[in-house]
Amino acid sequence: MISKTATHAMRAMVVLAEQKPGAFAGAGAIAKGIGAPQNYLGKLLQQLAREGLVDSQKGHGGGFRLARPPAKITLYDVVEPIDQVSQRQGCFLGQLICSEGTACAVHGDWAKVLSTYLGFLQKTTLANVIAGRDGSGRKRKSGKKKGRRAST
Repeated sequence: MISKTATHAMRAMVVLAEQKPGAFAGAGAIAKGIGAPQNYLGKLLQQLAREGLVDSQKGHGGGFRLARPPAKITLYDVVEPIDQVSQRQGCFLGQLICSEGTACAVHGDWAKVLSTYLGFLQKTTLANVIAGRDGSGRKRKSGKKKGRRAST
């Protein structure tokens, strides 16, 4: 539901959230760590700086750092300037007009999905992400199954 650019931005912000408070990280090191092209990521980090999410400093020892504590930056803060997720009102089935008055067959269910998605982005902070928790404080599942072994 989010673009590759927004994914790179979120991953870069997580890297910055894991830095020592006040420490700067270079765009090259961040790009290498998340598998993104350095020039592309540098421009993306500059965009996040214009949004007030990161501070940048040129020169030796410079780079990027979070402008606010990780607990004060939500995933929505990171994704919205890039993908404008709050503006997504399109019909899931591609109808030109889809609203309460002229709803498609899945309008109500799709509206719930969008609302849940935006709510997740708005309540989940970078601190939640690095702690491995969702925005409600619950531990996220890792996706790994315990107790199962591969057969040989």
